[in-house]
Amino acid sequence: MRESAALQQADVAAKSSADDIIRTFTESVANGDHGDTPYPHWVLKKCFPDDTIEDILGLPFPAPSLDGVSGKRELHNATRKYFDVENRDKFASVNAVSTAFQDKRVTDMIEKTFGTDLSGTYLRIEFAQDTDGFWLEPHTDLGVKSFTMLLYLSDEEGHENLGTDVYDADKSHVTRSPFEPNLAFVFVPGDNTYHGFERRPIKGVRKSLIINYVTDEWRAREQLAFPETPID
Repeated sequence: MRESAALQQADVAAKSSADDIIRTFTESVANGDHGDTPYPHWVLKKCFPDDTIEDILGLPFPAPSLDGVSGKRELHNATRKYFDVENRDKFASVNAVSTAFQDKRVTDMIEKTFGTDLSGTYLRIEFAQDTDGFWLEPHTDLGVKSFTMLLYLSDEEGHENLGTDVYDADKSHVTRSPFEPNLAFVFVPGDNTYHGFERRPIKGVRKSLIINYVTDEWRAREQLAFPETPID
């Protein structure tokens, strides 16, 4: 049944094109809220067209089991889902989002607005589905990631309390990002950009996109949207 659903969706054009996504995201960035505590970050609203969010939520990817283990996403590498080459070929919505964030109009805007250098990096988008028992220890994303955008998707009961937890340089909890569909928490990884997820009840599935640009040192090339095409 899952394979049948996947093939059915693959035959359907994305409701919004890459250009539609670029226009909506550009407006979102222009109207974004910027804060400096405890490190520079942005909150963006209405990042994608609404029907793109619907398309993504309709992707036939089952939520993986935690098997009682959490704290780091890499503990579950075998079941993680990406907007990779295979899924770009299967799903028009995946391809539209990936094409938009590979586009020079978007990468130039990200560099200018958020103050990062994406030249030579690669687009990596993870479709995260977190269930009850999930938590993440504080971490910075510093290293091979040059940009982090956490785009929230789900709208189930209690999900307004499931934002990203933000910490200071001493890993003391400072705040929690808002969580609502089509809202994003954005930052450029540095040595103090600690964030995570304090364990708390999750009803249903907490869904989000984790959008990164990673350097050529990223070894898991199969996760990349365009593994042969770095950002110029």
